[in-house]
Amino acid sequence: MRILRNYILVEMLPWMAIAIVIITFAFLVGNLVKLADFVINKGVDLSYVGQIFLFLIPKVLSFSIPMALLTATMLAFGRLSSDNEIIAMRSTGINLYKIALPAIMLGLIFSLLSVPLNDKIVPRTHYKTRMLIKELGMRSPAAYLEAGTFIRGFKDYILFIYEIKYAKDRTIFNNVRIYQPQKNAPTRTIIAAGGELIPLPEKNAVKLKLTNGTIEEPNPTNPKNLYKLNFKTYYLTLFVDDSTMQESGKKTKEMTFAELKRNAAELKKSGIDATPVERRIHKRIADSFAPLAFVLIGIPLAITTRRSEKSIGFGISLALIVIYWLLAAVGQVFVTKDILPVWLATWFGNIVIMSIGIAMLYVTVRK
Repeated sequence: MRILRNYILVEMLPWMAIAIVIITFAFLVGNLVKLADFVINKGVDLSYVGQIFLFLIPKVLSFSIPMALLTATMLAFGRLSSDNEIIAMRSTGINLYKIALPAIMLGLIFSLLSVPLNDKIVPRTHYKTRMLIKELGMRSPAAYLEAGTFIRGFKDYILFIYEIKYAKDRTIFNNVRIYQPQKNAPTRTIIAAGGELIPLPEKNAVKLKLTNGTIEEPNPTNPKNLYKLNFKTYYLTLFVDDSTMQESGKKTKEMTFAELKRNAAELKKSGIDATPVERRIHKRIADSFAPLAFVLIGIPLAITTRRSEKSIGFGISLALIVIYWLLAAVGQVFVTKDILPVWLATWFGNIVIMSIGIAMLYVTVRK
């Protein structure tokens, strides 16, 4: 069994190393162009640019590891199948499950290693990158706005913007919710269909021009009750809270599991929907187990197709990756529409891919 295990790993690991290098480089190329522009045209010190580049690598690895493992699985088992080595092994009495076990264990190991990568390293480097860019003066208060995350960088307010668009010198957004927690009273909530951001750099602030929305105000006579005010246009000035941006103002993508859980508890305590934060917690774990999901479906698919050509292996791998991310996107729709529980919808892509892979492996073994 040790000889078989080593033989399978020797087939897979070189391809995986090559794929990681190629995929990581492909992801970094676009950023290299931007970083080169900082040095050549903007005169930014090379040491700062080098730090930003290093901080990008963990995030890229979180994508390239599962993709590389899938590619290695397809190429290794595709060659073994096309050269009839799988048939030869099975004819000597070796069960297909035993042949697949080294690859499955490799997928499990990389999945477990991806958990701390996605939980601690990637959020930390993302946060350090943002702080470094802020230090260099490349960011303005307007840059604190980010779609799909709770924004705590402004005094007394918490924002959640679903969509942000940039057109020339304008920042336009759709579907925004603004929360103003109150002491001993319900949270004041502003909901707007759209709006525009007006920078006020001299005041270290931004002005929001909100359109077509409502304001839920606490009743002055009975603060526990709320009444609604409708508006067509409403202006709101938000001042940057530097202390908040440094620590507690981390964006959700920059928080660890523990910080996300605390953040969700605080939001619930303030009467704010914490679903986006809970979704990120589950998504981070689900993404970590993508390597295992890809191995489970890659093994039977490679054996069944019996193709050793590298182009075929890369093509099938790319198609599977696209399908996986489409399934993940469908899962996010299920969360938005409240069709499935957050955890189930977030794991939707993994569950479908793993289920198909296990079923295909079972059918292949039975042949």
